[in-house]
Amino acid sequence: MPPTPPLPPTPLAPLSPSLPAPLAARWQALLADLARIADAHPDALLASSMGVEDTLLIHAVAQLPRPLEVFMLDTGRLHAETLAMVDVVRARYGIEVRVMHPDPEAVRAHVAAHGEFAFYESVELRKACCGIRKVEPLRRALAGHAAWITGQRREQSLTRAELSETEWDDTFGLRKFNPLASWTADEVWGVVRALDVPYNPLHDRGYPSIGCEPCTRAVRPGEDPRAGRWWWEQRDSRECGLHAGNLRAAGRPGVRPRDPLPADAAGPTATADTTATADTTAARAITDPLDPPRSTDTPNTPDTPNTTDTDITEASTS
Repeated sequence: MPPTPPLPPTPLAPLSPSLPAPLAARWQALLADLARIADAHPDALLASSMGVEDTLLIHAVAQLPRPLEVFMLDTGRLHAETLAMVDVVRARYGIEVRVMHPDPEAVRAHVAAHGEFAFYESVELRKACCGIRKVEPLRRALAGHAAWITGQRREQSLTRAELSETEWDDTFGLRKFNPLASWTADEVWGVVRALDVPYNPLHDRGYPSIGCEPCTRAVRPGEDPRAGRWWWEQRDSRECGLHAGNLRAAGRPGVRPRDPLPADAAGPTATADTTATADTTAARAITDPLDPPRSTDTPNTPDTPNTTDTDITEASTS
């Protein structure tokens, strides 16, 4: 049977009168920035973790004459809601999302040596897991490309407070753009709601930042937006290696300062309506990422339904 052709893109929402003037100016500046990035780097990739910032950027790049390539990292431990967003994006925008997976043999070897939940035991083991499930697939995704785009914002965490709109990515050897760096959560959500941008339903359950299921919990009102990511660790270590430059910029001891940024195209410049839930997360019995559908287990929070993680085809990332 021949493959089903992709759905045509749905007509996009108009700018006015739904967007108030300040948000309209923000949105227009973002579109202009992305157009300049696309002109300077036609092969630039947009990394998506299917969080709200990333779907806003997908909505924006869909406006370009030639949309940029979008990819995500399927670590094998994502929420079912996150995986489902891939089909939502494909149907809404007619954009193919390239899904990257970790090396199954590397995953099996790590689990055999350290156990399924070794990431709870130490920062080193957690970063080793992230290295296998995120960093290595990201390296493959970026190979041969001159630039990539992320949805990071400065107010998301301490490690992102010094984030630049454009930087040189030492880790992967290419230009990196963070066009939402100076945006606030209120601005992101204001545009998302006004333009009817699809977003991950986990945001409505108290997850401002979304990662792997066993490593993410809902947050309480007033908590750091990334407080639910690797919540058992110190705040200044909560990056997975995808954005290693953030730790340098944050001035962690023993790490050299970030290199000066080469001159290039730069990016610009609700809080989600979420209700925080329980502070604890039960360990989930998750096996290899390429296994068939897995059994359901205790959910992360009382208001999160039991789900199974299934492969549907790795920015992201977030």
